[in-house]
Amino acid sequence: MLGITALLVLLAFGIMVSASPERINAQLLNMAVAIGVMRVVAQVPPQRLMHLAVPIYLLGLLLLVGVALFGDISKGARRWLNLGFMRIQPSELMKIAMPLLLAWFFQQREAMPRLRDYAIAALLLLLPVGLIARQPDLGTAILVLAAGFYVIFFAGLSWKIIIGMAVAAIAAAPLAWNLLHDYQRHRILTLLDPEKDPLGKGFHIIQSTIAIGSGGIFGKGWKSGTQAQLEFIPERHTDFIFAVYSEEFGLFGNLILLVLYALLIGRGLMIAANAATLFSRLLAGAVTMIFFTYAFVNMGMVSGILPVVGVPLPLVSYGGTALVTLFIGIGILMSIHGNRMLVQK
Repeated sequence: MLGITALLVLLAFGIMVSASPERINAQLLNMAVAIGVMRVVAQVPPQRLMHLAVPIYLLGLLLLVGVALFGDISKGARRWLNLGFMRIQPSELMKIAMPLLLAWFFQQREAMPRLRDYAIAALLLLLPVGLIARQPDLGTAILVLAAGFYVIFFAGLSWKIIIGMAVAAIAAAPLAWNLLHDYQRHRILTLLDPEKDPLGKGFHIIQSTIAIGSGGIFGKGWKSGTQAQLEFIPERHTDFIFAVYSEEFGLFGNLILLVLYALLIGRGLMIAANAATLFSRLLAGAVTMIFFTYAFVNMGMVSGILPVVGVPLPLVSYGGTALVTLFIGIGILMSIHGNRMLVQK
């Protein structure tokens, strides 16, 4: 019950902060579609989800290859695939397909996963992540990577291996730097010193941190934030909505937001811990931690402690695509919880 309450309050916060007649109507429509999709997914038993894991992953991979070869270019990125009757962004599908596949993969090796199994899982994960990063879409690549990593971690990956991978990643940083696009390098440099270009690349971060700080303890009040109302904050209804919220509701409002996310994530982890099968536990745990990743990355980039990578604030940012993806995850959690109740009966 607390999880549902937290979900509804977060959605209400999103409507309040992005309040304008056209956005409210559009977001309500987005919510209606997302809830409808959630209800459909919630009716699919985990056993059926497990059977769909490989086909959905292969479809997503095929679509990503299609994007690389034939995708539409918009604002310097090739992320959309035109099917004639509609345009789709296949990278969104991989946010769900990736944990589905890896949960299925480790379910087949439930007895005792070996090091080779973890290596195969890593390859299955890095293939779509590489295709998405190449578009380039670093934000979505990070989310897909995180979703897959959570499954591998929950499957029993040793801390020694994790630490070794972290050390290897740090050692490979100079090589990775050369592989980044120019705009991605600029974002990292801007993170380190936004004042170097205060009216250019550093403008977004400087204005968002000013908004967060100016909110004080209790904020300036709903619709009374000067940074937001005077349009100093970029993408204030989507990626930077946390800065608007912080200016209007202050530190106290931020604490409420964190508690709501904690309740939602805690409920999801409880469902994962009590799931009937390894597949369900891994899938529920990864889906739940996706919410954490969304929130952590968004708040971090808006606060100036992470580079700007274009990740929305879960359930609060305006928009339909990410909302539908998150509600698919909620539908999966409902399916797993419902299946556990049936098993107990």
